[in-house]
Amino acid sequence: MVKEKYNDVLELGKSLNIQDGDVKVEDGKLKIWGTAKTQYEKNLLWDAIKAAGGENPADIMADIKVADETVYARHVVKSGETLGKIAKQYYGNPSKYQAIFKANSDILKNPDLIYPDQELIIPNL
Repeated sequence: MVKEKYNDVLELGKSLNIQDGDVKVEDGKLKIWGTAKTQYEKNLLWDAIKAAGGENPADIMADIKVADETVYARHVVKSGETLGKIAKQYYGNPSKYQAIFKANSDILKNPDLIYPDQELIIPNL
């Protein structure tokens, strides 16, 4: 029953390709662990846990580690995106685009010129 409640979390973990992950049900609690690629992916998992179980769920124990703590995320640019849209996605604030521009100054010369399939570093703020 608890596993079904958190099914969206388990599916998200699969889609994010969480490494070294496992899931157990013990004493009515769901225990999950694994390693997310970035802090952003870990945050996505915690958001899904809270969506299913509330702000402080008592029926789940999660131990999610982060493989690469040097960046917040890595993002592959899609057609039509801007640094402002990308900043809004990751930080909730489009004006933080400058942080992304600075972190990628080796491949970006102008914040208004990004191209599909470029992989950008989304820095920790």
